[in-house]
Amino acid sequence: MKKTAKIAHKKSNKPAMSGASMVMKFGKGVVMFPKKLLEPVSFFLQERLSKLEKTRKEISKEDPFKDLSRVNNNASPDTDAEEQFGHAKTSAIKEQLDRKIIQTRKALTMIKIGKYGICEDCGKMIDTDRLMIYPEATLCAKDQAKREK
Repeated sequence: MKKTAKIAHKKSNKPAMSGASMVMKFGKGVVMFPKKLLEPVSFFLQERLSKLEKTRKEISKEDPFKDLSRVNNNASPDTDAEEQFGHAKTSAIKEQLDRKIIQTRKALTMIKIGKYGICEDCGKMIDTDRLMIYPEATLCAKDQAKREK
């Protein structure tokens, strides 16, 4: 019997590293996340993070309000309205990108600390189907729905 299997009978939610895999302990059950499974997820999330940050920089360049000299400019009302709309649009897109960046960084941190796939609210495992579709998930579907209400 492996040492980690004996430890798994203790009630603890803390991860323990064991060779090439990570062992998560929940009561009497043991869930193993092989390193081979987490490495591609981590790589995918790092690539996604890089693309999100690049997209955010590009969107920031499109903001008509980035140029402070335009504040003193007496633009016609239609031009001013167009700039207002452009600013609102880029601000909304940047806000969404910021949320995605934060969520992706959070998921990468969960991988690093050994809690990837565990709901940060209830401590239960996140459904693997959910993680396949939304790999940056840090909440189970039930807790995500509670937060969105």
